[in-house]
Amino acid sequence: MDYGKFRYEEAQRLKESRKKTVQITMKEVKFKPKIAKGDFDTKVRRMLEFLGEGHKVKVTLQFRGREMAHPELGSKILDAVIEQLGPIAKVDTSARLEGRNMTMVLSPDKKAAKRPASPKPATTKPTIVNPTPIKQENSIMTTETEPQNAKDENI
Repeated sequence: MDYGKFRYEEAQRLKESRKKTVQITMKEVKFKPKIAKGDFDTKVRRMLEFLGEGHKVKVTLQFRGREMAHPELGSKILDAVIEQLGPIAKVDTSARLEGRNMTMVLSPDKKAAKRPASPKPATTKPTIVNPTPIKQENSIMTTETEPQNAKDENI
């Protein structure tokens, strides 16, 4: 066997094995205790995209100044994040206060990934309901306005 051919085949096997591996990266989303509802929803949508792609998400809540006196406000925000991402994500590292930051790590839930994201309901063909038939006299179609016109002519 040729050594060059052996090295080539070995390189091909390694390349093939690298194709099957998935690179998981950590994405970070930062919050503050005084975040508005619209901003919160936008950041949660981004987290849904990251989790859908298979990335882990690090949620960081930054405290400034007197906000440090109320860490329960930060806990409420992180609980709201968990509540909205409940079926899609699982908590790897629960919320903990490290200096001025409260951090939590979420990862995509394997069970949720196997299930289809939105099951499509069975579509049924709509049934056509026949409207009330129009009266036919001597193969001439009449409508409600024609008898009115006939009465007017007889005057």
